[in-house]
Amino acid sequence: MARTHIGRFLVGFAAVTGVASAMASNAATDEVPVAKPAASNEAAERDPSSTDKTAANKAVDLQALKVTAQTTPAEMARAIQQSAPNIVNVLPATEIQKLPDVNAAEAVRRVPGISLESDTGEGRFVNIRGLDADLNGTTFGGVRLPPTNVASPQGGGRAVAFDSIPTGLIGAITVTKTNTPDQDAEALGGTIEITPKQVPPGKDRFFEAEIGSGIETLRSTPIKDYSLSGGGRFGANNAFSFIGTVAYYEDKRGVDDIEGSYADDQANGTPDKVMNDFEQRYYRYHRRRLGYGGEFNYEPDADNRWYVRYFDAGYTESVNRQRLTYNLFQGGTGSVMTDPNNPKGFIDPNVTYDKSLRDEKETIDTRVLTLGGENHFPSFKIDYLVAATYGSYNKPFDYNTDFSSPGAVRVAYDNISDPRYPRFNNLSGPNPLDPTNYTLSSLQNSTEHDHNQEYTGAFNVTIPTDFFQSTDRQGTEESLKFGVSARMRDRHGSIERFTYSVPTLPMTQFAGQKLVTFYDNHYQNGYNLNGTGIRNFFFSNPGLFPLANPLGDQQNEAQGASSASEDVYAAYGQYQFSPTDKLGVLTGVRWERTLATYTGNQILKDTNGNFIGALSNSRQHGYGNFFPTVQLRYELADDLIARGNYSKTIARPGFNQVTAAVLIDPSADNVTQGNPNLKPTTSDNFDVSLEYYLNDGGIASVGVFDKELSNYIINKEEVGVIFPNNGLFAGFTGAAKVFTFDNLSSAYARGVELNYQQKFSMLPGWLGGFGVGVNYTYVNSNAEIRPGEHLQLPSTSRNTGNLMLFYDKGGLNLNLGAYYVSKNIFGVGSSAATDIWSQARFSLDFGASYAIDKQWSLFLNAKNLTNTRLKFTEGPTNARPIQREFYEQTITVGARFKL
Repeated sequence: MARTHIGRFLVGFAAVTGVASAMASNAATDEVPVAKPAASNEAAERDPSSTDKTAANKAVDLQALKVTAQTTPAEMARAIQQSAPNIVNVLPATEIQKLPDVNAAEAVRRVPGISLESDTGEGRFVNIRGLDADLNGTTFGGVRLPPTNVASPQGGGRAVAFDSIPTGLIGAITVTKTNTPDQDAEALGGTIEITPKQVPPGKDRFFEAEIGSGIETLRSTPIKDYSLSGGGRFGANNAFSFIGTVAYYEDKRGVDDIEGSYADDQANGTPDKVMNDFEQRYYRYHRRRLGYGGEFNYEPDADNRWYVRYFDAGYTESVNRQRLTYNLFQGGTGSVMTDPNNPKGFIDPNVTYDKSLRDEKETIDTRVLTLGGENHFPSFKIDYLVAATYGSYNKPFDYNTDFSSPGAVRVAYDNISDPRYPRFNNLSGPNPLDPTNYTLSSLQNSTEHDHNQEYTGAFNVTIPTDFFQSTDRQGTEESLKFGVSARMRDRHGSIERFTYSVPTLPMTQFAGQKLVTFYDNHYQNGYNLNGTGIRNFFFSNPGLFPLANPLGDQQNEAQGASSASEDVYAAYGQYQFSPTDKLGVLTGVRWERTLATYTGNQILKDTNGNFIGALSNSRQHGYGNFFPTVQLRYELADDLIARGNYSKTIARPGFNQVTAAVLIDPSADNVTQGNPNLKPTTSDNFDVSLEYYLNDGGIASVGVFDKELSNYIINKEEVGVIFPNNGLFAGFTGAAKVFTFDNLSSAYARGVELNYQQKFSMLPGWLGGFGVGVNYTYVNSNAEIRPGEHLQLPSTSRNTGNLMLFYDKGGLNLNLGAYYVSKNIFGVGSSAATDIWSQARFSLDFGASYAIDKQWSLFLNAKNLTNTRLKFTEGPTNARPIQREFYEQTITVGARFKL
């Protein structure tokens, strides 16, 4: 029975509020000391440039980051990490600003244990400790963010696309690697908290501005980079405060790309590495990224605070993809032979060409509205919030126009001598660069709309206790904390595709005037197609473009329609105490109840493969999980901290994995379906670390982690399945193949994190400005990817590292940042030979700034100095590349102003 959002919220919230009410009622009868203001507020008000270690050793509540985020220097961020009861890494805006990281993904990759998935020259998805982005959590101001770009690497549709969040909106980023009970448990690898900017403590008003410009060198296209932040306190006793932030970044990035696929027909005698196709791709992406937000606070005294916060970030992107395609292996088995003049080359006598254009526009947007507060009473403290989050992906059009060249061409090619640059030579037939050889052969358009919305409510109670009558040397107070929360999520997705019959039109009618040579002068692509001209002709002559395949379009629409309702209700209790002045303990348990309905369509085809209908199919799920934790923190010395932690977390199945959608195709004897019976993946997490804190925000640390995964979800291919030749499966006459998903009983991800950062301020004179930062993470993961075959988990890179050399003295700040990530499995194939691998990447960035005075500074950024390639291969080696794209450098200069 359908329920309204409000009804769902009240039903679920009431179920857990009763537990909290009973606990609060019992606690209210105890005599407990008055809660003191967090010691972190005292530390935050000190001079942020001070290196006084005493202040850093005081207790620093992580919630203080809300207050101090935008002006938190490295020392304060490190102090928060040092005094936290669990394992966290904090990256303040002052550190983010030092390198040319334009979005949240590129900023957070500098943190130990983080690896980055990139697309079109920017970071997009973030993996934590080797676990895929779909398996981790992301929050903004404590509120869980929804996904926007649903095309996540492993297709789960749960990962947040961080490239939609400009760094100008960020006050700080906190990566939590060992969850506490008061945090959402959907964080298999960890949780990334993005904290918005706040009015700096001790200031009645402030204003910051940045204006920058630059160039993308590959296409010599301009960049616009603007941001403004401002606010202040006002009213009686400065009880009111407001802050507003806006950030805008626009570029027109070019991409040079080549892509290919392989026949993989060796079993029939076809030589190895014979190709199915080869594509020369010449891109331009015009992206306009905008983020804005604000927060209004009312804090009449030290014991009461209420706030309302709004945040909106996303981008609109126009895509122009010009493509020249070699259609190879069209003669099939036996048609391609080894080149008699080149033992590393091939002769293909049946090659045709296509010139095509993808003309597409998409918009990604994330919105968060939060109302909350906190109140201190004589015997306890409460905090609470309600929030609404929206994540959307909209594609109003995606025109794919193809012009083909008729007739077979005899081509010699060599993709073995240098797999990076396959070489092609026409031996006979028409010139593929001549537009007069092409006529219009196909036109398609598609639209897509995906929408996620979630309503959240949370209520927490903190009660100071004195059972042990002791605090640790960080000043952490003994306390009991418990609370309840509810998250109600709805997701809707739709995809439409329209295939048109086309008139015979010459390509010369839509071709440009300039012959394109690209990819470092290795390839020519002919003449670019005019997307605007093609669209205008299409709109002006609708009678020339009737629908070619209405049934096929209906099938695509039915396949692209999905929806989900997913409610998560939670209650928790945790106890933080210090049995001795050196030992801190946080322990507790969280309980989450998940109620969900996933809906998709069963697609039906006849024995000829024609679409005949769709049936809506829904499946309901309900399950509960407990998430216990014990977090130990032991102070061996003032600046030497040992930690031992156990926690349990969860990752719910991806929406395409658990969908009830089914594609039944008796003509191919295939069934493709989700698996509504999938169980969520859970992990028992064990961590041990040793951290030595140095002056000036420095650190030397080593940590070991072990994630023991249960019910890990993997692609599954079943052969020899027999279906009854009736009902939905009418037309199946023999053994069929089923493509679906399944749970593995066990998997693991284990590893080591090393981190060292120090400014050499002990050196004399100007040498004291030098410093170094380096971190390295090794992950050893394992799962039974295919029956009897154990490999590392998808998206897991064994080695990830950062190196930063910096100089900071006398207003001059110089930073050279290097990032390395080793190869990982990007897509699971039918065998190890056909797995898709994302190859290792090394990139180098440079950032510099000079403070003219207390208000004005100048900056220079140079991104991707190494012109790093994004490379995908069939199989684990570089010998079989299927995609290899690059972008050259991004250079920006500008000025910053602050009051």
